[in-house]
Amino acid sequence: MVVDLATDERAARYAGHFPARQLHVLPADTMRGRSPVALARTALALGTGLVKGLALVRRLKPAAIIGFGGYPTVPPLLAGTLSGRPTLIHEANGVMGRANRLLAPRVTAIALGYPDAVAGDAALKAKAHHTGNPVRPAVQAAARLPFELPAPDGEFRLLVFGGSQGARIMSEIVPPAVEKLPPELRARLRITQQCRPEDIADVRAVYDRHGVRAELAPFFDDLPARMALAHLVVARSGASTVAELSVIGRPSVLVPLPGALDQDQLVNATSLARAGGALLMPQAEFTPAHFAAELARLMNEPAALEAMARTARDTGRADADERLADLVLRIAKIDV
Repeated sequence: MVVDLATDERAARYAGHFPARQLHVLPADTMRGRSPVALARTALALGTGLVKGLALVRRLKPAAIIGFGGYPTVPPLLAGTLSGRPTLIHEANGVMGRANRLLAPRVTAIALGYPDAVAGDAALKAKAHHTGNPVRPAVQAAARLPFELPAPDGEFRLLVFGGSQGARIMSEIVPPAVEKLPPELRARLRITQQCRPEDIADVRAVYDRHGVRAELAPFFDDLPARMALAHLVVARSGASTVAELSVIGRPSVLVPLPGALDQDQLVNATSLARAGGALLMPQAEFTPAHFAAELARLMNEPAALEAMARTARDTGRADADERLADLVLRIAKIDV
């Protein structure tokens, strides 16, 4: 079995490690506004991509065409549906994105990271399958480490990261929150925090002033292992982050990225928080005083952390990759 990758020019720059036989670049564009010029530009790109996608499908005759959201998936998936090929989309978030909403009524099957992403639509629900979100091998390896409760007066490991759009708010809120903790709690903390390069000096100065042990860096290439060692994680709530926290089974404070059109991070965080596996803290409520109060409470309530970790793990699907692969083979009618 061979896999080809079809995407647009922007995403193709990041496709170097994808194990595809061949990379195919198709024109695509997102909605950048509602002016006639913007709409015409998007329609032209998608139309051109569709024409090229139809030619590609006729040439390759794929057993199935799989999309993972975003406007680069629209031309090849539409080409697949118009050509009568089996098609599948995977929706990672708890709310369906615009591209997947466009494609969902037309595809053969829908794989879901969250079971309620198509709730209320009987037609979509009938062809939906809750596979979960596939995670990296490093996450599956980290999931083998059991959650270690912090000792009552022992070290408390706090992991803080925010990704490219979230590290600044973490640098603005977490250090002053730590300053508000009682000295005996600050003395227990060991912090690992992702910071933007320009923020590291200021964040370090706060922690050094109070004798807080901290490791600060713009990026950690072993984040799953650090998640597994953490007693508490503070993070944004993108689909991958929530999936990894759930599979590894670690308690978290989730701060959704505000302002997103579909509020996908809020829906992701709400799903895990309602189950009891995380604490949802919208950015408007993510203040030094509020976070300090919740951090102090959790540091003093190891049983609450243990319950959150257990619930998070119960919601995770470590075998999501196998579930998704099985679904692809099923719609493609491939026997292995």
